[in-house]
Order: sequence, then structure tokens, then C-alpha cells
Amino acid sequence: MKESWIEFEYYPPKLGCKTSIWIIKTKLSKALIESYTIGLIKWHPAWRKYAFFPTESTIWEEDCLREISQFIEEETRKHKR
Repeated sequence: MKESWIEFEYYPPKLGCKTSIWIIKTKLSKALIESYTIGLIKWHPAWRKYAFFPTESTIWEEDCLREISQFIEEETRKHKR
């Protein structure tokens, strides 16, 4: 399995809310001084599931998108239990 380039930073639900938010950031590397926020995962009420909201002008490749997709599926399953 390939090493991930991203990490998910958890934010618990706000007071009165039932769903969490995850900020997707780049992993730190020797080339970067800091990580960058490149998107959010949050609940989308119309679809009744978690969805991915990419930051404007970000570029994605299939490994990161696959990892995000799997993460969304798992968190939606957990929430619906």
C-alpha cells in the first residue's frame, strides 16, 4: 500500500449539532514547512451522508481521492448506526 499524502484532522460536533467535521491537510514533509488545508469532509443533509468539499484550486489524484472516498463511506456508516 502506498504512503498517504493526506491526513484527516477531526473536529467534534458543535454545540447542538450531531455531525463532525474533518479537515483534510497535506502531511508534513521535508519540502514543506507547514501543512495546507486542502478540503473538508462534513455532513451533507440533502444526501444524508458525509461529503467531500475540496478547497478551491486544489489538484487531486486517484490515490488521495480513493482514500477520501473510503473515509467518507466508513464515517457515514458509523453515523447511521
